[in-house]
Amino acid sequence: MAADARSLPAPRRRRRPRRLRTAVNYLVLTLAAIVVLLPIYVTVVFSLQTGPQALQFPGSLFPTEIDLGVFRRVFQVSGLGRYLFNSALVAALITVGQVLTSILAAYVFAEIDFKGRNVLFVAFLATLMVPAEVTIVANYDTIVSLGWLDSYQGLVVPFLATAFGTFLIRQAFMGIPRDLRDAAKLDGYGHMGFLWGVAVPLARPSIAALSVFSFLLAWNQYLWPLLITNEDDFRTVQIGLRTLASRSIAEFNLVFAGTVVASIPIFVLLIVFQKQLVRGLTSGAVKG
Repeated sequence: MAADARSLPAPRRRRRPRRLRTAVNYLVLTLAAIVVLLPIYVTVVFSLQTGPQALQFPGSLFPTEIDLGVFRRVFQVSGLGRYLFNSALVAALITVGQVLTSILAAYVFAEIDFKGRNVLFVAFLATLMVPAEVTIVANYDTIVSLGWLDSYQGLVVPFLATAFGTFLIRQAFMGIPRDLRDAAKLDGYGHMGFLWGVAVPLARPSIAALSVFSFLLAWNQYLWPLLITNEDDFRTVQIGLRTLASRSIAEFNLVFAGTVVASIPIFVLLIVFQKQLVRGLTSGAVKG
């Protein structure tokens, strides 16, 4: 038997272990997908149920009655439209600010040689190790002293710069060939011309990835908007969902419906920009 096994061609002997590894990989991926998608499925199902059904324990994962009118009522009873507008505006402004400041700072650290550049860059990256909760008191005192409570500038200005974005785009700029820089100088490009005409187009995957990350983080903010806003006209969707949960105890399906509506922009963003997100995170990972 041993002689027969040794006489088999190498590909045939390896076929069964390879198939087993493939089956195990698919099994692990399937289980991971179930773990990730189950909360989403439960949220959607409970949002489609009637109020009494959503309050039943244990709840049913297969609704017998579907109430599509809950999505209309959630806008009527909670002012969700205003919260969505505030979140979209704040997230868009933060995203634009972080992208612009990250591009400019990354170009300085990547292309302009000055004394102490590396030390300053390390100090800049060290801010990534500081939890946001450590700075929240100082930021709150600053916003109060400026009179920016219940204002869009109070929601936006403290988050217009990010060390992570600077690091991500700097790495993309560092990958630009030196010959391309020299050619741009011969063509009369200055720093700003090279930045916007050459560097930024080449770094589009990283910039797109940063834009997606910035928008998602800004959209999901909860603690900061809760601290500096007291009026519904300036509160974001996450605060609105919390308020809705406290007001709609008898119709808990409204809370799930609001969660589904608030999640739609996130899913659309991830689906539309998934290729740019992967390319931005993996750019520069393979050399040669």
